[in-house]
Amino acid sequence: MNITLLRRFVAAAEELHFPRAADALGIPLASLYSSIEKLETEIGQPLFTRQGETRLTKVGELLLDEARREIAAAPAPEEKPVAKAGGKAKASKGKGRAPIVKGQPKPYKKRQGR
Repeated sequence: MNITLLRRFVAAAEELHFPRAADALGIPLASLYSSIEKLETEIGQPLFTRQGETRLTKVGELLLDEARREIAAAPAPEEKPVAKAGGKAKASKGKGRAPIVKGQPKPYKKRQGR
């Protein structure tokens, strides 16, 4: 099983509230839902009951214990490299050339009124 999917499942199982779990993970809610669906498809059983309150099913409770063990045994996730501040300025993607005389409108363009 994918460790990322297990981490997302554990966060959702501990919160029992998908929007709060998505906020805690820093991911979109739709991404959390799709991760849970992938796990449910892989296992072949529903992990949550979503009628009224969100609760774990019996299979979800069993998977929660196993997922916590696998997460603890897995190596820590690598930190993403931080880009240095500054860098090259990006060129604008305007059309044509600058007017020859400053203040003169470009040919065939209407001048903006004030």
